Amino acid sequence: MTARSSQTEETTLPGVFVTRYVTPLREGGSLPGIVEGDDLGTYVCKFRGAGQGLKVLVAEVIVSGLAEHLGLRTPRLVALDLDPEIARYEADEEVQDLLNASAGLNLGVDFLPGAFGYDGTVLDPDGPAADGEAAKVIWLDAFCANVDRSWRNPNLLLWHGDLWVIDHGASLYFHHGWASGVTDPARFARQPWDASDHVLGNHLAGVAAADAEISPRLDRDTFARVLSRVPDEWLEPVPGAETPDALRAAYVEFLTARLGTRQWLPGGVA
Repeated sequence: MTARSSQTEETTLPGVFVTRYVTPLREGGSLPGIVEGDDLGTYVCKFRGAGQGLKVLVAEVIVSGLAEHLGLRTPRLVALDLDPEIARYEADEEVQDLLNASAGLNLGVDFLPGAFGYDGTVLDPDGPAADGEAAKVIWLDAFCANVDRSWRNPNLLLWHGDLWVIDHGASLYFHHGWASGVTDPARFARQPWDASDHVLGNHLAGVAAADAEISPRLDRDTFARVLSRVPDEWLEPVPGAETPDALRAAYVEFLTARLGTRQWLPGGVA
């Protein structure tokens, strides 16, 4: 099995040029697509021109980087450079419009051939989460305020018998409120998170142990390294944070503040 999850050694997202648009993935509302790159790789492309905007791509990079740091499996990410000329060969007008609106850097997620979605039958006591992997997923989702890992949309894959976490764009909701300027990190730090609809909710008992293992491994420097992977052109200026570095620093402040509290943690771990 080829390693698909080696991104923490990289300080920036590898750049790949899109050579061919293959097919749309119509399961979600943002219409991601399968593309091929000049590195001969195949990727799920999440487009900058989709309705959710660039902040979704930023959240994907940040949370994927944290997942990797915690030892969770998540597909390798790249920055896909898209020339809208590719749209000339696409018959679907909706896809054409999306490609034309997505010139420049888009997010590429390594395609895992043959992977299938988690259906509730994998995470048994003898399965791949016997070591507390499921509790780590819950911890990550609580920390990043991910609202999109429910039974309706698990965003978990099983590949070669292992669990992989994907699709983190619904995390870090706080940045959607930055249109008038960076908001207060303390508000996000104390914001509770509801685990009642989480697809792995039956593993909540292990979250306290996961917290004890994970918390010492994260700090301001870790967050800064994760943020360094976000391309400058995805960091849109807001009042009070007009440069990419200023925005990165704002994200680091929010994550550091969250780490210093536990109101968000299921079970109320002290």
